[in-house]
Amino acid sequence: MALKKKAVVVLSGGMDSSLCLALASKEFGPQNVLALSFDYSQRHSIELSQAKKIAAHFKVDHVVLEIKALAQITESALLNKNEITHKSGEAPNTMVIGRNGLMARLAGIHAHSLGADCIYMGVMELESANSGYRDCSREYMDLIEKALRMDFASSTFEIRTPLMRMNKEETMELAHSLGVIEFLLENTVTCYEGILHEGCLKCPACKLRNSGVRAFIIKHPDVNFSWKTKI
Repeated sequence: MALKKKAVVVLSGGMDSSLCLALASKEFGPQNVLALSFDYSQRHSIELSQAKKIAAHFKVDHVVLEIKALAQITESALLNKNEITHKSGEAPNTMVIGRNGLMARLAGIHAHSLGADCIYMGVMELESANSGYRDCSREYMDLIEKALRMDFASSTFEIRTPLMRMNKEETMELAHSLGVIEFLLENTVTCYEGILHEGCLKCPACKLRNSGVRAFIIKHPDVNFSWKTKI
């Protein structure tokens, strides 16, 4: 019998996508969820090793798809390991053009083949507004969702983006309410340099995530993790 699932979660190994995995597992049950990661020749393979560990923790099946052609057709500091820069008024050079749309399309196609009616993406409009990632908005995801519905002749297929309207502190609160905050803080990788825990403290991803962590621990001093005093 072919594998059947109810939801597919695009899992990068980062905090936001891992939180989506926790939400999907709670709603559908771990056995009904697939974690899907992508090898796109990203700057650091640690993302994939952490994604594997996170999927195992939540007891969900995990698949890695290769889309290495991205590195052949577009430039990004996340692909070529150039120095990371972010000029005012411009998208950072870490943006990979079309990445989220491509991943959503592929995840959707895989979900459809498994009988699932939804995928989860850990994108946030906060990233679109603060970091210039145009493919992190709900408007963008609505366009991809519309195309997938046409592909599948379905009016109900969903791209779920449960963190879309949240800020980083609010995502920490959600993780805390689910009882997974300490696990996620210890095991997810946010840093563009591939450094676990507090990260490099310099890249835009670290700065944004760590600002949320600082605000969160002021309200929850009882939450403990190994790098709490380093930020």
